[in-house]
Amino acid sequence: MNHQNVKTYRYRIGANNYIVINIYQSASATAEAGNVLASNAVNVQIMKQLMKQKKHKRK
Repeated sequence: MNHQNVKTYRYRIGANNYIVINIYQSASATAEAGNVLASNAVNVQIMKQLMKQKKHKRK
């Protein structure tokens, strides 16, 4: 992976909340002999946290 830049924006429109994730990345690969694979794959996991769990910890 040569370069990676992640920016996250949160918008509220009416009663809805939106999350926009911009991911810019580049990968390169070289080899003297044989095959080379450069992957630009990314895994994004978004977890929703309930307000009750955020404010009060469980005992």
